[in-house]
Amino acid sequence: MCRAARIPSVVPMTELVLDGLKAKQQKTWASGDYGAVAALIQPIAEELVQAADLSAGSRVLDVAAGTGNAAIAAARCGCRVIATDYVPELLARARERAGAEHLTVDFEVADAEDLPCKDGEYDAVLSVVGAMFAPDQEKVAAELTRVCRPGGTIAMANWTPEGFIGEMFRTVGRRVPPPPGIRGPVEWGSEARVRELFGGRVREVQVVPKVFVFRFASPEHFADYFRAHYGPTLKAFEALGADHKPLYDDLVELAARHNVATDGTAKIPSAYVQVLAVR
Repeated sequence: MCRAARIPSVVPMTELVLDGLKAKQQKTWASGDYGAVAALIQPIAEELVQAADLSAGSRVLDVAAGTGNAAIAAARCGCRVIATDYVPELLARARERAGAEHLTVDFEVADAEDLPCKDGEYDAVLSVVGAMFAPDQEKVAAELTRVCRPGGTIAMANWTPEGFIGEMFRTVGRRVPPPPGIRGPVEWGSEARVRELFGGRVREVQVVPKVFVFRFASPEHFADYFRAHYGPTLKAFEALGADHKPLYDDLVELAARHNVATDGTAKIPSAYVQVLAVR
């Protein structure tokens, strides 16, 4: 079980700036209904857990768990799971989901950049399109490896820079620019960056390209769904106010350009990577 969070006595100004950004991020992820988007991508978590080859009884930590996709997938394998996230509202949904399936999962509010856990406490550490959004990537990499035991597994699923979701972030960013000086979350989908971040902390790492297909009734349905449910796009529309139509049109065009369906619906391949590292 994770211990009490560490509280530094002196916080450098750079950390204060990051804390302000993270407070804004917390509000963003708590807005809309992220669970509605997470439900679509549950198969990504199931595939990651199978690739991680978890054993029943293993101690597993899900970092930036959101509404619990990876935690629930691991619990179905008989693992002893703790799900952490710094957005309490998302963990509340995860708790409901685990309860509905009668799965045993513990939940704890925690920051991916400062996990309140002992060194080497877990056999496996997971994150499905979650830890990639923390602003300090180096700290996240250090924490993911720190809390994993030697010989244990760190498994992540991360959207790629060149894939559909990476392009969606750039599309939104052209209308509502992201904070300056912060590296983009989709850098976690670059093999070179993943290897740079983990460096000598792991003895081996595999970065496997994968594709998930979003399915909607139409490109407009995609834009409507993400506008209503996905915090980052919802907040972008709110920021634009009455001038939101160009962004909506951009998202429809983006979905239409990536659409491979031939039956009048929308099937949108979205590239991500499956990261498997051994501590």
